[in-house]
Amino acid sequence: MDAVVKKLLRESGGTFAEEAGITLKDQPAALFKLLVLANLLSARISSDIALAAARELFEAGGGTARGMARLTWQERVDALGRGHYVRYDESTASRLGDVAELVEDRYKGDLRRLAIEAGRDPQKAAKLLREFPGIGPTGVDIFCREAQAIWPWLRPYVDDQVKKGAERLGLPSDAENLASQVPEKDLARLTAALVRVARDKKFADHLKAA
Repeated sequence: MDAVVKKLLRESGGTFAEEAGITLKDQPAALFKLLVLANLLSARISSDIALAAARELFEAGGGTARGMARLTWQERVDALGRGHYVRYDESTASRLGDVAELVEDRYKGDLRRLAIEAGRDPQKAAKLLREFPGIGPTGVDIFCREAQAIWPWLRPYVDDQVKKGAERLGLPSDAENLASQVPEKDLARLTAALVRVARDKKFADHLKAA
């Protein structure tokens, strides 16, 4: 493994899901939490605030589609506020309620059904994910980048932000070549780390100075 890659994995922390307190498994609750996180991270807001807001929503009982739907709009607003997600709190509270209802109605609360409906095809899955309010191309990238840790059929998922980070470090930006830098189990961590590099030039310079 490249020395820069080793240092990157060592210093950049885990995936965004891990930082939000999500233990990713191919199970309904974990997948719904990831969808919520992708929704929150899609806004023009710092990732730290989005992660904090996600943790507050899950603590309030919004960690499943049914739980999120049962929260009142005000309870969702309050949870977002505790995470300092205040700029978009009211619209996001409404949107997350709509997301929860769609997961319940179309997928019976279980996003594994989305994978089945998509035939485990990344492009078809992306199209289905975009049907959720608040999930555009950015949200699809966030969800799939993290979900590749548990859905092997998504691998290697390398989006433009990951490629930007790879280029900053002089790593291959081609998906297959980049994926070959780490064992499959570490690919989601690597892509999350490279997103951080893409957003933080000082961090990239620090890594290259090793």
